[in-house]
Amino acid sequence: MLIFRQFALLFIGAFFIALFVLMMQFVWRYIDTLIGKGLSVDVLAQFFWYMALMMVPQALPLAILLSSLITYGNFGETFELTATKAAGISLMRTLKPLAVVVFLVSVGSFYFQNNIGPASNDKMAQLLVAMKQKSPELEIPEGIFYDGIPGCNLYVQHKDLDSGMLYGIMIYRMTNSFEDAAIILADSGQLQSTAEKKHLLLNLYSGEWFENMRSQELAGSASVPYRRETFWRKTIVLDFDADLNLGDGSGFSQRAQAKGLGKIARDMDSLAFHYDSIGHTYYREAQQAYFGLDRVSKTDSQRIAKTVTSNPVNVDSLYEALPADKKKAAVNYALTSVQQAVSDLSFKSVVTADGDKQLRQHMIEAINKFTLALSCLIFFFIGAPLGAIIRKGGLGLPIVVSVLVYIVFYILDNTGFRMSRDGMWSVWFGKLLATAVLTPIAIFITYKANKDSAVFNLEAYRDLAMRMLGMRRKRNVMGKEVIIQDPDYARDKEQLLLITADARRYGEQHRLASPPNVIRTFFKYQPDHEIENLHDQLEEVIEDLGNTRDKVVISQLSHYPLLIVKAHTRPFERRWMNIAAFVIVPLGIFFYLRMWRFRRRLQRDLDIIIKTNRVIVKRIEDKKL
Repeated sequence: MLIFRQFALLFIGAFFIALFVLMMQFVWRYIDTLIGKGLSVDVLAQFFWYMALMMVPQALPLAILLSSLITYGNFGETFELTATKAAGISLMRTLKPLAVVVFLVSVGSFYFQNNIGPASNDKMAQLLVAMKQKSPELEIPEGIFYDGIPGCNLYVQHKDLDSGMLYGIMIYRMTNSFEDAAIILADSGQLQSTAEKKHLLLNLYSGEWFENMRSQELAGSASVPYRRETFWRKTIVLDFDADLNLGDGSGFSQRAQAKGLGKIARDMDSLAFHYDSIGHTYYREAQQAYFGLDRVSKTDSQRIAKTVTSNPVNVDSLYEALPADKKKAAVNYALTSVQQAVSDLSFKSVVTADGDKQLRQHMIEAINKFTLALSCLIFFFIGAPLGAIIRKGGLGLPIVVSVLVYIVFYILDNTGFRMSRDGMWSVWFGKLLATAVLTPIAIFITYKANKDSAVFNLEAYRDLAMRMLGMRRKRNVMGKEVIIQDPDYARDKEQLLLITADARRYGEQHRLASPPNVIRTFFKYQPDHEIENLHDQLEEVIEDLGNTRDKVVISQLSHYPLLIVKAHTRPFERRWMNIAAFVIVPLGIFFYLRMWRFRRRLQRDLDIIIKTNRVIVKRIEDKKL
């Protein structure tokens, strides 16, 4: 109950924080639509309400990840998890009640996405379009033609946002036809809405008006009368409803994001049937065009193929027999036919590609309802075990870890979505990519946390990296303040002489500076324990001489290298792993070069050992220790 209470409080707080962050990201995306539109409070309230409903399924996984990570981090930091384990309660037993709660949250997330989310998405789409159409004088861009006002295209070279003035204005007004077009040029102007928000007043200054005056009587004449007017100031009234009008939402409800699973399934069947019928129509058209038949059976196709192969036609000879003008006509006709066929196929490919895209979007949305709900469970089994392993509560490290995990999830999910939407990947692969990557990670972390494994033991990872890269620490021997037993110098001297002889003989026999034999390295390894024995003997001598009071001997002991006794013999202990490393060519090259490097370094280490042994032996002889 204690864990559940703390988790519930943290989950509520984390949920609203995550929802706020996601909403601010959405607001920043549509900031141009909101600023300066004079939107009323109730419209803004609708905007934020529908936006919050849309973001709820995305905020739930992040809130579960953060709250579970902080909850178990706090219990680990205060040693309460240690106490529960000492009482015989495993980590999995403490996770079970919260796992049931998170499962219910996942079910609620799925229900929310299937029933409430589509309606809110539909309303948000209608609201965004209505907000973009409101007060169009603020939407007119600089340097391009704006067609948001019905019946005309407006070009503005520059606009002053402070005063609302427009400069370098060009207007194309289209009424019934091209012959009735009007072109208006003005040095400056200002666009305002009328009080009832049903029209726009365009005040133009210092410009010209050119307009065709084509009448019904002159419909068959090539000459078109026109009028040209120069003005200092002119006001034009444009029909435009600048009030917020949601309009008909039937077009938005056809999007996949505005549908539940039942409607998605029905619409996918309808779309598949519709585009299959189009495909069959294209197929029959191709049969008619190329074979002159409405339907080509298997027997007909075999008969046609047999006729073509049994009566070959030499096209080149027929072409050469034609006169020059006929050759040109034939080439032009063939070129025209090919261009028409290419254009026809291009149009048909656009139609079929649009159908495939709609089907993919519906399938993506259907899978997304399951993956977002499943991500709640996955994030819980990542966050709770991580908190038990890290054992850090508060808002420091848990937030950093949560953000990193969510970034990985977002990148994988967004990449899979885009690749699936564009048809580069299959929909199942793209939408399940994030789930497929994070699920094994959640299982691994939960297993390690339950077994009390040191997954985040930085010292262990550093030692592994140092071994892989051939790095090692330096030996540091310090003189002892209290010595119970003096070293046996005579025995140590004899041992050092033997070590020197063995080191010199090993270096000469194995030619460590030369490249290793590939066959012996990866396939025919012979056991080599000489360096291991030499290492043990040397460490025994160093341990004994560490009890000396002679400062010169103590300083020389620090010169001995820390030997790596097996890396120069083979990449791995197991034979099959060495063979696998050889088969994987880049990996085999890496381990071969790494082994050669260890051999060369071992040769240097043996030289240092021989030199240091000589100095210590001489010191023992000179001082008669």
